[in-house]
Amino acid sequence: MTDSNSPSNTSPANVLHPRLPMLLGGLLLLAFPLTASAQTATTPPSAPAAVRPPAQPAGKPAETVSATPAAPEAWKLVRTIALPQPGPASLDRRGNLYVADAKNNLRQFAPDGQPLAVYSPPLPGHTAQVEAWNTTKVLVFYDDRQELLFLDRFLAPISSTRLAEYTDGQIRAATLAPDENLWLLNESDLRLSQFSTQQQRFSINTPLDLLLGRQKPDFRFLREYQNNLYLVDHNSDVWVFDNLGNFRKRLPFQGLTTIGFRGDELYFLKDGQLHFFHLYQLKERTQPLPTPAGTAVSQVLVGEQYAYCFLPEGVAVYQLPLAK
Repeated sequence: MTDSNSPSNTSPANVLHPRLPMLLGGLLLLAFPLTASAQTATTPPSAPAAVRPPAQPAGKPAETVSATPAAPEAWKLVRTIALPQPGPASLDRRGNLYVADAKNNLRQFAPDGQPLAVYSPPLPGHTAQVEAWNTTKVLVFYDDRQELLFLDRFLAPISSTRLAEYTDGQIRAATLAPDENLWLLNESDLRLSQFSTQQQRFSINTPLDLLLGRQKPDFRFLREYQNNLYLVDHNSDVWVFDNLGNFRKRLPFQGLTTIGFRGDELYFLKDGQLHFFHLYQLKERTQPLPTPAGTAVSQVLVGEQYAYCFLPEGVAVYQLPLAK
């Protein structure tokens, strides 16, 4: 038998011509199935252009979902506390709510709005501020008689301090520091002071007149949080000091009466919206209130599981969605 692929076997051209079409046809039949199977194995079916997801830029990090309240439509109304004209309020670290009523009684509620206790002062007085963030005591500031009252977690009196015995000025705002000292804003001489409750004397004094210039302030609220002291001036901004009373900066949020804190965010109510400002990333976000449009909301407090909207007729308690 002769090997047709041997180089020594050379056939004339007129002998090869009859086999050439047969060989070409076989090659074509082999080529098409191989091409089709290759396309099936390497090219997945694609969705129509209308439903394809948008292309993501290479190297873009995933967005971080913060543990902040979800959209207002996800807030669930639990109950409305009947409390006409609620006054200053605060949340403690357990989520309990403390609210001064129109008669200046201090009322304590569980996080879901269930009543717990009531404190009725023996003397009449105007409640200017309530501070319950301290782990051991609740501070109530009566600005008309310049007195600080300290209560335990069951609203039993612990002690009181008459500020007129230590200063001649008019204290406008007060708050309790984590070290049990008091921060006081003296409206008479525009001075921010720290008062030592153990030594019964002023340990820090920061004059504000040079910082103010010719501006006329209207200080409304004072609170220490995460080693910084925040002073709300209704006529200008939110002033930020360190925990030694040194001025640091201003946050450009005007027209505020009070502020709150949740995690690493400062929040406040303005123009019918709830504003959240990240203290370190310096980013602000807003969300509308869950209350019906046109509802007069004077204050909002946001806890870990519940939020509270203060209305003329009481306090609306909303359950927040669980953080994902």
